[in-house]
Amino acid sequence: MATLNPRQHQAVRHLDGPCLVLAGAGSGKTRVITNKIAYLIEVCGIAPHNIAAVTFTNKAAREMKQRVGELLTGKNAKGLQVSTFHTLGLNIIRQELTALGFKPNFSIFDAQDSAALIKELLRRDFGDDGGIIQQMQWQISRWKSALITPAEAPTEAGDDATLVAAAALYERYQRALKAYNAVDFDDLIMLPARLFMDHAEVQERWQNKIRYLLVDEYQDTNASQYQLIRCLTGVRGALTVVGDDDQSIYAWRGAEPENMLLLQRDYPTLSVIKLEQNYRSSGRILKAANALIKNNSHVFEDKRLWSELGYGDPIKVITLRNDEHEAEQVISELVSHKFKHRTKFRDYAILYRSNHQSRLFERSLREQRVPYYLSGGTSFFSHSEVKDMMAYLRLLVNPDDDAAFLRVVNTPRREIGPTTLEKLGNYAGERQLSLFAASFELGLEQCLNEKGVQRVRRFTRWLVETGDRAQRGDPLAAVKDVIREVNYEAWLNDSSKDLKQAEKRMANVWELVTWMQRLYENSQEDKTLAELVNHMSLMDMLDRNDADEAGDCVTLMTLHAAKGLEFPHVFLVGVEEEILPHRVSVEEGNIEEERRLAYVGITRAQKTLTISLCARRKRAGELLEVEASRFLEELPEEDLEWRGIGQQIDPEERQERGQAHLANLRGLLGTS
Repeated sequence: MATLNPRQHQAVRHLDGPCLVLAGAGSGKTRVITNKIAYLIEVCGIAPHNIAAVTFTNKAAREMKQRVGELLTGKNAKGLQVSTFHTLGLNIIRQELTALGFKPNFSIFDAQDSAALIKELLRRDFGDDGGIIQQMQWQISRWKSALITPAEAPTEAGDDATLVAAAALYERYQRALKAYNAVDFDDLIMLPARLFMDHAEVQERWQNKIRYLLVDEYQDTNASQYQLIRCLTGVRGALTVVGDDDQSIYAWRGAEPENMLLLQRDYPTLSVIKLEQNYRSSGRILKAANALIKNNSHVFEDKRLWSELGYGDPIKVITLRNDEHEAEQVISELVSHKFKHRTKFRDYAILYRSNHQSRLFERSLREQRVPYYLSGGTSFFSHSEVKDMMAYLRLLVNPDDDAAFLRVVNTPRREIGPTTLEKLGNYAGERQLSLFAASFELGLEQCLNEKGVQRVRRFTRWLVETGDRAQRGDPLAAVKDVIREVNYEAWLNDSSKDLKQAEKRMANVWELVTWMQRLYENSQEDKTLAELVNHMSLMDMLDRNDADEAGDCVTLMTLHAAKGLEFPHVFLVGVEEEILPHRVSVEEGNIEEERRLAYVGITRAQKTLTISLCARRKRAGELLEVEASRFLEELPEEDLEWRGIGQQIDPEERQERGQAHLANLRGLLGTS
């Protein structure tokens, strides 16, 4: 507590009703949450297992849990729930299976599984998906985030033909999930929220389990998450939420900053505490951020970030000829600055509005031999061999998982082709059974020839036997049995382009096994295979954008991905009309969210901020004139240092840059 400033101290000690902590960028919000957890346990005497803290990513949850552990002894923290919203929802579903009508060992469908199911349903109904899979998937997700059930969707659809079709699909989609004993990612929040809304006794039981709730990144919550919060806290309002309306940048995926207003409406005794002291950035950077964001409307009185870290260097604004020149010049500036100030590559980040902007910067970095880390690269779980193994494991714990069944029934090849699977699928649909269950029915012999029936049943009987061994014995041994019995390594050798690729892919499979083994060995109690598989499925969904950079590398990432991070030196590139702010957002009237994105970019910088823009940019193969972003006009002119077109580089600086590039090349080559 001694390390907290007065506002942080006030937020930690506040227990007289619900509390909203408006935490500006870099103001120590995680410190407030972790210290409040320690305060609740050590001073207020609340048992750790009666406290839950939720956030949005596994990375944030891990960091929070680690910091709480440093404040408390291991004994005091036992039973404390620090997790993502979706993990909390998953735990509720696991404990309320009967009330929800699910069987044990249910599966979790990721976005690809859901898309495959929607495609199959569209094919059955219309003979073709019509290229609308993504649109239908988005609409169903939107309804679930708003807690709209399949029964309510037709009313919401009204007379809109597309929405009417989506509502019909939603009903069939949800029915299919239930038949497969599966839930999708949105269900992890919607199902518990609806359960609490419809069953007061279940809600009361969970309110007694969670005596105090803390929510991080509150501005990113959607309707279903807000309802879950309300249900868990009830009239008692034992709640602290931490958020920043100026950093609400996820409306496109369902976040509703209006939830700030709902708090005031639903909790009349709400206390609002503002954290404005910034521990990250120089005064000049904060002055620019404050000047920009004051142009937005605000639910609460404006925050004014301030710092004791000094005023800092001017903000450089560089105007370049075109996008290729921009990439070359930004990397030149970066290498020169590193050489002059003896910094590390990991001290630098290049931030942009859209992923496609990274290509030219990657090329320039490679040409200058500068190591870099591109955020949003291929997830470990995205590799086909890992998805194959996960599908096998999902089938072992839930044979009714049709998405997993279809992925591996012929991987490795078992001579079960598309025609056989289509006939099996049609029969299963008529009988309203899973593909697995349908394979054992006598009626199947009327649809498939004898060889087809034998091949399908050979596979499903193997599943039964292996699944039985997994339940009765060591779950890790069962995983290794699957890899050996399907002869997966030989399959990779045959299907990969060369032996080296096959070996790399097989190494990924063993990495998955090792990861599960660590999870099994580190758990406080023995986990079943079903619990291990569910945990890994959720890790896949939540961790795809959580990868940490490796080694001393320049970081390239979108503004959305940069939220929550900080770097000593930031390059904010492509600050032009139709890029930042984005053309679509301008057309849709979402300029305030674009301004918040620019604000997030500026406040990632600790020591220096460099902004770049072009006079011309290539679009559809044509070099077109572009306009500087309106946001530049909103920054304090006296704190900007303009450079670029029409301005000569000082000869001494030119020589310094040449020396920097030569030193960089020598360093990489290991020469003196």
